[in-house]
Amino acid sequence: MADFSIECFQNEYLPQGAQTMHAVITVTAAGTSAVAAGVSADRSELLIVDTSGSMNGKKLRSVKEATAAAIDCIPDGAHFGVITGNHEAEVAFPVFPPLAISSPKTRDQAKVVVKKFEARGGTAIGSWIEMARYLLSESAGIRHAILLTDGKNESEEPEVLDQALERAEGTFQCDCRGVGDGWVVPELRRVANALLGELDIVAQPDDLTADFTRLIRQSLSKQLAEVSLRVWTPKAAEVMALKQQDPFLDLTPNRSEAGPLAGDYATGSWGDESRDFHLTVSVPAGEFGDRMLAARVTLLVGGDPVGEGHVLAEWTDDVAKSTRMNRRVAEALGDAEVADEIEQGLADLRDGDEEKATSRLAKALTKAKETGNETAVDLVSRVIEEDPVTGRVKMKDNVQDIDIMTLDTRSRRTERNRRKEPPGASQ
Repeated sequence: MADFSIECFQNEYLPQGAQTMHAVITVTAAGTSAVAAGVSADRSELLIVDTSGSMNGKKLRSVKEATAAAIDCIPDGAHFGVITGNHEAEVAFPVFPPLAISSPKTRDQAKVVVKKFEARGGTAIGSWIEMARYLLSESAGIRHAILLTDGKNESEEPEVLDQALERAEGTFQCDCRGVGDGWVVPELRRVANALLGELDIVAQPDDLTADFTRLIRQSLSKQLAEVSLRVWTPKAAEVMALKQQDPFLDLTPNRSEAGPLAGDYATGSWGDESRDFHLTVSVPAGEFGDRMLAARVTLLVGGDPVGEGHVLAEWTDDVAKSTRMNRRVAEALGDAEVADEIEQGLADLRDGDEEKATSRLAKALTKAKETGNETAVDLVSRVIEEDPVTGRVKMKDNVQDIDIMTLDTRSRRTERNRRKEPPGASQ
């Protein structure tokens, strides 16, 4: 049996009248590789590849190479398939469902099919998701897909994608990749978030092979499916947000009710790893000395409880206690503030308000430096700079669309164990 542990990091003290409690829930898994040794048959890998008309030339050649390399990573006995997507979805391999069983022969057969990919037509991501759901719905164990696109969902009505995602939730996990600068970040982020996957940008087609093989190997390191968090809150309290920190996933909209006072949040498959979850709970305001259990977080593996953490709240008139910040919570709040400023700044930029966008991005940069978020510092610094003459922050000259999209895609990436302590933070 794999070993799971759950820890809760917080400052439980609140000033009178306060109603919001923040906590970071850390879940650690060990020994998962021993649990599932030799059970590759309980694993399915699906590659969903954009072959629309815009994927011609170098991009298509790189996609073929990356897809073939990913197929080579799939172990014997695992199930796998390839979907090509444009204005419709087509199962490129195997010819007939169900999925193929990986072997040297079937991998070679799949790669022969991949070499014949042609670019044509439009983009209908909802139909691709629906086809993936159909292929994976009867599969057992871990069900993982990689979805690659270079464009926006323009060949179907928006509600088609919404409905496909709603039906697919819980059926499979899907890592999403956008190649180049012609796709829509919020659109693909919605797909990744609904299907508990990782979102990233691949700026250059030449980088696709390394990225695809990394994603397949990362998936293969996961050995346990159906790991979830059940959050109970007392009457008059409620969960405002639950967000996985790295890779970032907003689990809040994925809540599944588990009784009148509890909800389950699926977290996908796990290997030997540790993840942080930022939990925000609204509680009824208390008086000095009042104390309550604000939330109980139960870790479920295969539906069975394997650990529990408690989020406490106590109201105090001791300012030193109520203003002390736990380091983990301070980092989570700081990262959220940075990401919010970035997202709002980029929205201002899309609306044509460069001055407001620059101001917000400058605030994000300052906060990122304060909290030691070096990833955010690097990303924002690609877009804005300090004018050497006036000292004012301004947008860089000739900012590339790819830099804007990279900032947008990676704005919520976080870093653990930073060298620099956030101001006022404590362990």
